[in-house]
Amino acid sequence: MRRSSSHAGSFARFLTSAAVTAVLAAGLGGCQTISDITGSLSSSSKAQAAPDDPRRAAEIYGERYRANPKDAEAALGYGQALRATGQRAQAAAVLEQATIAHPGNKTLLAAYGRALADNGNSQAAFEVLSRAHTPANPDWRILSVQGTTLDKMGKHEEARRYYASALKITPEEPSVLSNLGLSYMLTRELPQAEETLRRAYSNPRADARVRQNLALVVGLQGRFAEAETIARGDLPADEAAANVTYLREMLSRKDKDHSRPPGNRATVPVAALNRPD
Repeated sequence: MRRSSSHAGSFARFLTSAAVTAVLAAGLGGCQTISDITGSLSSSSKAQAAPDDPRRAAEIYGERYRANPKDAEAALGYGQALRATGQRAQAAAVLEQATIAHPGNKTLLAAYGRALADNGNSQAAFEVLSRAHTPANPDWRILSVQGTTLDKMGKHEEARRYYASALKITPEEPSVLSNLGLSYMLTRELPQAEETLRRAYSNPRADARVRQNLALVVGLQGRFAEAETIARGDLPADEAAANVTYLREMLSRKDKDHSRPPGNRATVPVAALNRPD
């Protein structure tokens, strides 16, 4: 019992430390992928036949892209595949060149903006994403990602206006609510964060990352046992165990991190709970 209480206290202290801002690097916007934002560039048979394996997709689209760098569909598919395999700087470079070749292509602009956001170029990402849709025809997915870039820049009130606009288009969309909940978390408005994330979690379309965001915010309030229960959810036993193990590993990393000199502390990947794409 004492051990559980100790874990809860450590977990809460850890998450309320400055390290929690690492959630912005990987978690905010984590419920979205490039394909969520951009949709399909075309309905060609080649696009529909793209493999689910991102490494295989990188090979196929990479070959097409190298054969014709001005092929917009190939550039989009290659950029998505590179991002999915962790080659985010290369993805941004490919998509940047594609937008230069196709300056009016809003699908490519959306993908490029998301790639910039992945790489932490928040201001540039926001500006590019602003060109990817119009006030007369807004895209709720892009509005949501714009919100995450503003949150990364510390402009939380402005970010929430973008989330509100997205929610007017698609009420109760769990991915937008999840981003809004994380925004409240970053300003330590934890009851509002929890309420918002519970709304997201109650939606049948919410994915596992919404559940993990909720577990994170509940844990921030010191309710570790409840956070663990939420993290387990209705997952298969092995996945549930992996999630709980990760929570406990964070505690161990936190203790080790604080034993190092300040200049040598590693960044603890808080947001890995969200399992971003």
